[in-house]
Parts: sequence; C-alpha cells; structure tokens
Amino acid sequence: MNENRIMNWSECKRDFIRLVEIDNERVESMKKMAMERLEIARKMKPSSNHASFIVENYYEVIKELLTAYLLKNKMRSKNHQCLISFFHLKNPNHEREAFLISQMSFFRNRLEYYGEKIPTIFYETNKDEFENIIKILLELIK
Repeated sequence: MNENRIMNWSECKRDFIRLVEIDNERVESMKKMAMERLEIARKMKPSSNHASFIVENYYEVIKELLTAYLLKNKMRSKNHQCLISFFHLKNPNHEREAFLISQMSFFRNRLEYYGEKIPTIFYETNKDEFENIIKILLELIK
C-alpha cells in the first residue's frame, strides 16, 4: 500500500468490517493499555537508533485508540487500514492527521516486515502531531 493512500471505506465495509455490540469495558481497557504504551514511548530517548521504535510505539498507541473508536461505533475490523479509513470518513476536518497516521502505518510496516529504519527526521518533524492525534482520539472515544 502506498504511504499516501487511505483505503476506501466501501472496500473496508465490504471485506473487513463486522458489526458488534458496544463493549464499554473493552473500550476502557484498550484506552488504558494505549496510555501505558504511550508512557513508554514518551520515556524513550530520541536518537537515530531509537526513533524507529518511538514512532512504532506511537503508531501502536494510535492504532489501539482507533480500534477503541471503531468499537465505540459498534464495529470491528480485520484490517488496520480500515481503522484509518473510518477515522478519515467520520472526521473530514482531520484529514491531515489521517494521512499522517497512514504514513506512520506505512513506516511501521516497513520496519516490521523489511527491517527498514524509520527516518529520524520523520519522528522529529511529527512528534508533536503524534501527541495531538492521541488527544483527538481520546476526545472522540469519550
């Protein structure tokens, strides 16, 4: 998948989304785990050796919050790209953030599956935005 493309929601609905009951306990548990992971990401010292893992942790926090957001809207997804697609669909005023999450996903997958480091400049340029996205998602999950 191209780092600048957000998956089509129709494709997500057709192939990867299923309807579920809202499970507020699970939503809260996911939120709590995301916040614990966030603590770890914030404590990591940025360096050219650690930037990849910091971005990876931030992406995992955001992915967990997106999963909780989808669950809060009575859905589950078998595809992480659909989490981003749903966020983009429901929050058109946060298009820039949706594209950044998509880019994080791309870099995280390159790290995970190909052993490619995430550019340190990507972390340095976007670290405040990562925090902002988390704040937005926490507000949406309330």
